[in-house]
Amino acid sequence: MKSKTIAGGAAAAVIALATPFIAKWEGVEYRAYRSIVGVPTICYGETRGVRMGDTATPVECRAMLQQGVAEFYAGVARCITHPAVPVGVQASMTELAYNVGVAPVCRSTMMRRANAGDWRGACDELRKWVKAGGATVRGLSNRRADSKASLCLRGLP
Repeated sequence: MKSKTIAGGAAAAVIALATPFIAKWEGVEYRAYRSIVGVPTICYGETRGVRMGDTATPVECRAMLQQGVAEFYAGVARCITHPAVPVGVQASMTELAYNVGVAPVCRSTMMRRANAGDWRGACDELRKWVKAGGATVRGLSNRRADSKASLCLRGLP
Protein backbone atom coordinates (compact mmCIF):
# COMPACT_ATOMS: atom_id res chain seq x y z
CA MET A 1 0.00 0.00 0.00
CA LYS A 2 1.30 3.45 -0.93
CA SER A 3 1.63 6.06 1.75
CA LYS A 4 -0.49 9.18 1.65
CA THR A 5 2.71 11.16 1.01
CA ILE A 6 3.48 9.27 -2.18
CA ALA A 7 -0.12 9.03 -3.39
CA GLY A 8 -1.20 12.53 -2.39
CA GLY A 9 0.50 15.90 -2.23
CA ALA A 10 3.94 14.61 -3.11
CA ALA A 11 2.91 13.97 -6.71
CA ALA A 12 2.34 17.66 -7.42
CA ALA A 13 5.61 18.60 -5.69
CA VAL A 14 7.60 15.94 -7.56
CA ILE A 15 6.15 17.00 -10.91
CA ALA A 16 6.74 20.68 -10.11
CA LEU A 17 10.43 19.96 -9.35
CA ALA A 18 11.08 17.54 -12.20
CA THR A 19 9.38 19.40 -15.07
CA PRO A 20 11.59 22.52 -15.30
CA PHE A 21 14.68 20.41 -14.68
CA ILE A 22 13.79 18.13 -17.60
CA ALA A 23 12.96 21.11 -19.83
CA LYS A 24 16.34 22.69 -19.03
CA TRP A 25 18.35 19.59 -19.87
CA GLU A 26 16.32 18.35 -22.83
CA GLY A 27 15.96 21.70 -24.56
CA VAL A 28 13.16 22.09 -27.07
CA GLU A 29 12.97 21.28 -30.76
CA TYR A 30 9.78 21.87 -32.73
CA ARG A 31 10.78 19.55 -35.58
CA ALA A 32 11.48 15.86 -35.11
CA TYR A 33 15.16 14.94 -35.02
CA ARG A 34 17.16 11.82 -34.27
CA SER A 35 18.50 11.52 -30.73
CA ILE A 36 22.07 10.53 -29.95
CA VAL A 37 20.98 6.89 -30.28
CA GLY A 38 18.94 7.50 -33.45
CA VAL A 39 15.42 7.60 -31.99
CA PRO A 40 12.97 10.11 -33.53
CA THR A 41 12.49 12.83 -30.90
CA ILE A 42 10.59 16.11 -30.65
CA CYS A 43 9.89 18.91 -28.20
CA TYR A 44 11.45 18.28 -24.78
CA GLY A 45 12.89 14.86 -25.57
CA GLU A 46 9.55 13.20 -26.37
CA THR A 47 10.04 9.92 -28.26
CA ARG A 48 6.72 8.15 -27.85
CA GLY A 49 4.89 7.98 -31.20
CA VAL A 50 7.30 10.43 -32.88
CA ARG A 51 8.10 10.05 -36.57
CA MET A 52 10.63 11.97 -38.62
CA GLY A 53 8.88 14.90 -40.30
CA ASP A 54 6.65 15.59 -37.27
CA THR A 55 6.38 19.18 -36.04
CA ALA A 56 4.86 20.72 -32.92
CA THR A 57 4.03 24.16 -31.55
CA PRO A 58 5.37 25.57 -28.29
CA VAL A 59 1.96 24.97 -26.66
CA GLU A 60 1.91 21.35 -27.86
CA CYS A 61 5.46 20.82 -26.58
CA ARG A 62 4.65 22.15 -23.12
CA ALA A 63 1.55 19.94 -22.98
CA MET A 64 3.59 16.88 -24.04
CA LEU A 65 6.18 17.64 -21.37
CA GLN A 66 3.61 18.06 -18.61
CA GLN A 67 1.74 14.92 -19.60
CA GLY A 68 4.96 12.94 -19.99
CA VAL A 69 6.37 13.94 -16.62
CA ALA A 70 3.08 13.04 -14.91
CA GLU A 71 3.03 9.64 -16.65
CA PHE A 72 6.66 8.87 -15.82
CA TYR A 73 6.10 9.89 -12.20
CA ALA A 74 3.07 7.60 -12.00
CA GLY A 75 5.21 4.72 -13.28
CA VAL A 76 8.01 5.42 -10.82
CA ALA A 77 5.57 5.90 -7.93
CA ARG A 78 4.19 2.38 -8.48
CA CYS A 79 7.66 1.02 -7.67
CA ILE A 80 8.16 3.03 -4.50
CA THR A 81 7.41 0.95 -1.44
CA HIS A 82 8.99 3.02 1.33
CA PRO A 83 6.40 5.34 2.88
CA ALA A 84 8.65 8.40 3.13
CA VAL A 85 10.87 8.70 0.05
CA PRO A 86 11.74 12.41 -0.05
CA VAL A 87 10.23 14.51 -2.83
CA GLY A 88 13.66 15.37 -4.23
CA VAL A 89 14.62 11.70 -4.53
CA GLN A 90 11.30 10.98 -6.24
CA ALA A 91 11.83 13.93 -8.61
CA SER A 92 15.30 12.68 -9.50
CA MET A 93 13.96 9.18 -10.20
CA THR A 94 11.18 10.69 -12.32
CA GLU A 95 13.71 12.75 -14.29
CA LEU A 96 15.82 9.64 -14.82
CA ALA A 97 12.77 7.65 -15.96
CA TYR A 98 11.87 10.41 -18.43
CA ASN A 99 15.34 9.94 -19.90
CA VAL A 100 15.77 6.13 -19.75
CA GLY A 101 12.29 4.69 -19.10
CA VAL A 102 10.32 3.57 -16.06
CA ALA A 103 11.28 -0.13 -16.14
CA PRO A 104 15.04 0.43 -15.84
CA VAL A 105 14.50 2.86 -12.94
CA CYS A 106 12.14 0.46 -11.16
CA ARG A 107 14.70 -2.37 -11.49
CA SER A 108 17.62 -0.16 -10.45
CA THR A 109 19.81 -0.13 -7.39
CA MET A 110 18.70 3.47 -7.01
CA MET A 111 15.11 2.30 -6.43
CA ARG A 112 16.23 -0.50 -4.10
CA ARG A 113 18.23 1.95 -2.00
CA ALA A 114 15.38 4.48 -1.92
CA ASN A 115 12.95 1.78 -0.82
CA ALA A 116 15.41 0.76 1.91
CA GLY A 117 15.52 4.34 3.21
CA ASP A 118 19.08 4.97 1.98
CA TRP A 119 18.37 8.33 0.33
CA ARG A 120 22.01 9.41 -0.16
CA GLY A 121 22.90 5.97 -1.48
CA ALA A 122 20.02 6.24 -3.95
CA CYS A 123 21.29 9.64 -5.09
CA ASP A 124 24.82 8.28 -5.50
CA GLU A 125 23.50 5.76 -8.03
CA LEU A 126 22.82 8.55 -10.54
CA ARG A 127 26.49 8.54 -11.54
CA LYS A 128 25.95 5.15 -13.21
CA TRP A 129 23.41 6.50 -15.73
CA VAL A 130 25.78 8.33 -18.07
CA LYS A 131 25.95 6.13 -21.16
CA ALA A 132 24.10 6.25 -24.46
CA GLY A 133 24.76 3.73 -27.21
CA GLY A 134 27.37 2.10 -24.96
CA ALA A 135 29.54 5.22 -24.65
CA THR A 136 29.86 7.63 -21.75
CA VAL A 137 28.30 10.96 -22.74
CA ARG A 138 29.60 14.11 -21.10
CA GLY A 139 26.17 15.77 -21.28
CA LEU A 140 24.63 12.85 -19.39
CA SER A 141 27.40 13.02 -16.78
CA ASN A 142 26.65 16.72 -16.31
CA ARG A 143 22.89 16.10 -16.22
CA ARG A 144 23.19 13.37 -13.56
CA ALA A 145 25.49 15.51 -11.41
CA ASP A 146 22.98 18.36 -11.63
CA SER A 147 20.09 15.99 -10.87
CA LYS A 148 21.89 14.75 -7.77
CA ALA A 149 22.65 18.27 -6.52
CA SER A 150 19.48 20.10 -7.61
CA LEU A 151 16.85 17.39 -7.07
CA CYS A 152 17.96 14.24 -5.30
CA LEU A 153 19.82 15.70 -2.33
CA ARG A 154 17.33 18.55 -1.98
CA GLY A 155 16.15 18.76 1.61
CA LEU A 156 18.22 15.83 2.85
CA PRO A 157 20.02 16.32 6.18
